[in-house]
Amino acid sequence: MPTPTPPPAPAGTDPALPRPARAPGGRRGRRDHGVMAMASVIVLGSLMTVLDTTVVNVALNRLSEDFHAPLAAIQWVATGYTLALATVIPVTAWAAGRFGTKRLYMLAIGLFALGSALAGLAWNTASLIAFRVLQGLAGGMVQPVGMTILLQASDPARRGRVMSVLGIPVLVGPLVGPVLGGYLVDEVSWRWIFLINIPIGLLAFVLAARVFPRDTPAPGRRLDLPGLLTLSPGLALLIYGLSTGAEQRSFTTAGALLPTLAGAVLIAAFAVRALTAESPLIDLRLLRGRPFGPAAATLALFVCGYFGSMLLLPLYYQVVRGQSATGAGLLGIPQVLATGITMQFAGRLADKVPAGRLVPAGAGLAAAGFLAFTTQVAADTPYWILAGALAVMGVGVGTTMMPTMAAATRTIDQARLPAASTTLSIIPQLAGSVGAALMSILLANAMATRLPAADGGSGGLETVHTLPAESVRALAPRLADAFQHTYVWAVALVALAVIPALLLPRRQQQPG
Repeated sequence: MPTPTPPPAPAGTDPALPRPARAPGGRRGRRDHGVMAMASVIVLGSLMTVLDTTVVNVALNRLSEDFHAPLAAIQWVATGYTLALATVIPVTAWAAGRFGTKRLYMLAIGLFALGSALAGLAWNTASLIAFRVLQGLAGGMVQPVGMTILLQASDPARRGRVMSVLGIPVLVGPLVGPVLGGYLVDEVSWRWIFLINIPIGLLAFVLAARVFPRDTPAPGRRLDLPGLLTLSPGLALLIYGLSTGAEQRSFTTAGALLPTLAGAVLIAAFAVRALTAESPLIDLRLLRGRPFGPAAATLALFVCGYFGSMLLLPLYYQVVRGQSATGAGLLGIPQVLATGITMQFAGRLADKVPAGRLVPAGAGLAAAGFLAFTTQVAADTPYWILAGALAVMGVGVGTTMMPTMAAATRTIDQARLPAASTTLSIIPQLAGSVGAALMSILLANAMATRLPAADGGSGGLETVHTLPAESVRALAPRLADAFQHTYVWAVALVALAVIPALLLPRRQQQPG
């Protein structure tokens, strides 16, 4: 039986936005059951996109070796994906009104599965990066559309609980992804880290068709084309210029300086338009208010440091400590477990404890654990010491992420919720892609400085792959020092997130 068409949006809401789902009879129990069913589908779709990020991190070393590519080039397999995620997110609010959230979600899932199949068939670095960008363009809509569907269907007073459910992929993805990816890279083929997404995508597609209520597209808001044409190319040019400068070890060459400046100018132009246009691509005016502005700043700094550094850990275990890809994935389990378990409790705690008290403590604990880990990064540090420090950091991460997002959306009314969720989705993606590019740049330069024999633009990693195992073991202390130097920057960014976190409300706010 087809799902009944929802009634028109009431006064005070944007008719171009999808109508929030309501439970029959207004019963909370039945409504909660429907919300949790939708949440399960959204978690599955988000898990697929998170898995695709975490499995690639453990494969970068193998991809660099198989494609004979330097770190500055191969990191685009990860950065190109996250950058594509970020650049497509801004159009989701418009696309949701134009096509409907259910259709858009299913389209995104289907294209993501197609992109995964193509990535598994890639024949060189350029083709793999191109197919990863296609994956990112599809996957970028999965999280914000899913978040919009779920937030509009949920009770604002229970938003912390909903956010904790959305945090499940953050637990399962990083837990399963590195281990599964490491096994596939070591025992099967790196191609299967992409092909594994196909059955997950098909299952999410079928469940979305059955569980999500039918919504009627209501096009009314025009797409901010000038904003799109300034933000997306601006981000791509900026990160490309920075990465090119790192690869060439000079930011003054035309190939690095021109795209960097062009990207900065385009992003500045987008910011001006976003603050003045009636219906901007991203409503930056949300950042002026509390608690949204401080929450966004906290997320940007925290994610840039933490998620930007995630590609370093598998490389450290493989390059410095001689671990296999599977071993590198297994060694990351303590941190992931600490993060995911804490996130489930913290999301519920955020409904009772003000964010201004909870988040600064979490960000401070994460910075302390991260600093303890960084000071111990060496060629022969016992693994239990590293795992313990990372577990402390994981508790801090879990206490920071979801409470911050819950605080940002708690006072947002239904009419502005899609715009807020879009903005809140793009900030971590942008910060993560910028952070990953930044950390790869810093690591490549640090390795090149400590390995004088490294070739031209290889950044050191490509040279390491050409050396016999005995020579790599002899260079392990220098390589460890390069990683430690890079981690210091990530710790600084995480610690800086405490400052805007202190501006979050210290009293629990009423739902909008």
